[in-house]
Amino acid sequence: MSELSLKDIDEFSKISDIGGTGEVFSVPLMYRFLVRYLSPIVRFTFNIKYTGIERIPRKGAMILTSNHISNLDPIFKILAARRQVFYLAKEGHFQKQPNRFIMKSNGMIETLRSEGAKDALSRAHDVLNGGYALGIFPEGTRSRNTSPPFLQRGKTGVARIAASFPSVPVYPISIIGSREVMPPGANFIRFWKRVEVNIGEPVTFGEWLGSVSGGNFSSAQIESLTELDEHGKISIMKVLYRNFTDQLMATIESMGAP
Repeated sequence: MSELSLKDIDEFSKISDIGGTGEVFSVPLMYRFLVRYLSPIVRFTFNIKYTGIERIPRKGAMILTSNHISNLDPIFKILAARRQVFYLAKEGHFQKQPNRFIMKSNGMIETLRSEGAKDALSRAHDVLNGGYALGIFPEGTRSRNTSPPFLQRGKTGVARIAASFPSVPVYPISIIGSREVMPPGANFIRFWKRVEVNIGEPVTFGEWLGSVSGGNFSSAQIESLTELDEHGKISIMKVLYRNFTDQLMATIESMGAP
């Protein structure tokens, strides 16, 4: 790993910072109750095997990433974290009751289509800035493939968020078997079906940026980056975001994601 100082990483994060909304993020009271009292019961309801669960800290900002093959995947990640995890969700899920109440009560964050990706990333920024856990499915949506492989190419939003918080750990997680527990379009849950949730070693964007096998960036390159015009910065950042995302997805795939 090349030697990137804290100053180097701080300079880089200023370039990549997506910025928040300026509002203090608060946890819904109902969500606090559900995670604290209901999640232990749900955990024993499903047939889940967790590997690497001890790696996930019980407090502090973090980003949990994984493949997405079932509508139950957000729940399995919350159970693995044993704490509140917040997800971004399309505004369409909030338009009617009781869906709106359910989504709000379960820590889902409404993102407005009219505001585009900028709005979603700003709200993600608020979550991490508050020291909470952010759940991301880099694929952007549940896989629509009808047969393996289900894993799709990741979108670079996860990299943009990670770059804005270069010291926050990003956890790769593979979820195996959740599609069989609740297949797409099914109205019932096969609780007896086995689910495997594998949690890998975390990496921060700052670590990845200076790694020879990652961004392979040096102090001199960061200094040069700060001197470029906006177009030049965007061009280089796009390449870094894509490389980080592709390596993250490759890691999730290597951990068994179907």
